[in-house]
Amino acid sequence: MNYITQELPKAGDTVIVGMSGGVDSTLTTILLKERGCHVIGVTMSLWDGKIPEGVDLTNLKASCYSPSEDKNIAECKEFCAQQNIEYHVIDVRQQYKDFVLEYFKDEYRSGRTPNPCIRCNATVKFGALLKGVEELGIKFDYFCTGHYARIVRPEEGVFNTDQRPCMIAGATDVTKDQTYFLYRIPSEILEKVRFPLAQLKKTEVFELAKKAKLAAAARKESQDFIAPEYFDMLFSDKPSIPGDIIDLDGKILGRHRGIEHYTVGQRRGLGVAVNYPVYVHSIDKKNNLVILAPNEDLNSNFLIADDFVWPSGIAPDSKVESLVKIRLASKPVEAVIEPYTPSEDDNFNYKGQPFKISFSTPQRAVAPGQSAVLYKDGVIIGGGIICKGGVIKITSV
Repeated sequence: MNYITQELPKAGDTVIVGMSGGVDSTLTTILLKERGCHVIGVTMSLWDGKIPEGVDLTNLKASCYSPSEDKNIAECKEFCAQQNIEYHVIDVRQQYKDFVLEYFKDEYRSGRTPNPCIRCNATVKFGALLKGVEELGIKFDYFCTGHYARIVRPEEGVFNTDQRPCMIAGATDVTKDQTYFLYRIPSEILEKVRFPLAQLKKTEVFELAKKAKLAAAARKESQDFIAPEYFDMLFSDKPSIPGDIIDLDGKILGRHRGIEHYTVGQRRGLGVAVNYPVYVHSIDKKNNLVILAPNEDLNSNFLIADDFVWPSGIAPDSKVESLVKIRLASKPVEAVIEPYTPSEDDNFNYKGQPFKISFSTPQRAVAPGQSAVLYKDGVIIGGGIICKGGVIKITSV
């Protein structure tokens, strides 16, 4: 299918820019101003102000959720004042706690591996933040961020319909591809979303930022959701429940300190002594077990996912071939996607219609809770949350 890249905001358009203080969002603001747009900068306030006892703030790694937020806001405010740009801080702390932090904890405590950035984009950054802007009485034509992605529209209807919704495609700089994080943003929101850095490479972004003498060009980048020092604080609301670490045969290999500290595919920090390399194969919440296995036993030939997001909510009703990514760092692999009908003994509590995704090549460490994102012709055609079926041992026929 052919797709049409949607035009960027033009002179005179009112554009909201989500700012973090980093080089990407700061340059985005400058580029839109140079296009003659009426630019308004906004920053999400996420941090609740709590500081764990004994944490050295001077060496704390910057992250989305951290006390460095005050500094970031101050830098954004100063920059916007210098550029004569209207600026607002939108308080979304409660929404972030409810939709991201609680979700993050609940998923780990359920033996799953969540992706908080995907959750944040869908519910907070492209949700609660925009609602907060509207509550201020600000009307805008577009919302722009510094993500490396494109907004496109298909020339033909999706999945044999006449619907041509806005969809997400990859940017020029494939090394900075951020489409995986954005797949859950509804099509109706994407109608007003644009990514001005889509045609630029990261090296070009830094060059332009230095040329414009932006202070953000010298700032260290952060990709982390939360600094490691805060992980224990986040989970301090409930005590961890230790349990057994076993192998696939049920042999006890050691003790774990709580299933929230483990994820499928993990090798380090297991605290067991065996004479061969072992990895987390799966996590059994019901029996509070962490199950280990050799690397070759972590391969899967299919998975079952649910809670899907489709363009304009239009799901395929038959088999679809596409590429699929099962985590941000994984390479896309050819797969067949088809509606899945649970068997009588399948008592999993599915959210909506589940789908089966069969890989052309076995995939390692398929983790429940992570996202399976579907791509065709470089465009996201849907995606869902991996829920079960995950680790299936491949046997020769």
